[in-house]
Amino acid sequence: MFLRINERVKIDNLNDYPAEVVSHLEELLASGVEARLDPKRSNFYDVEGSGRIFFIHAMPPSGNVMLLATWPAELALVEQAAAV
Repeated sequence: MFLRINERVKIDNLNDYPAEVVSHLEELLASGVEARLDPKRSNFYDVEGSGRIFFIHAMPPSGNVMLLATWPAELALVEQAAAV
């Protein structure tokens, strides 16, 4: 699914990630990014861009976003390989 938030998005940074990480997520959402919907939870997504994965909750109808977690994409690849 393609996710794009047109208005100036407000990102709630619940875990105090560095400002550059939050800015990167803002840029991804403003320009549009491929997102994987969490099959068990409505409006929760994994978003990947420039080597990071972001786990977010998009809050309709406001369009605000909660940044719940982020990690380097290569860690996800290591975890997938370990599970096989």
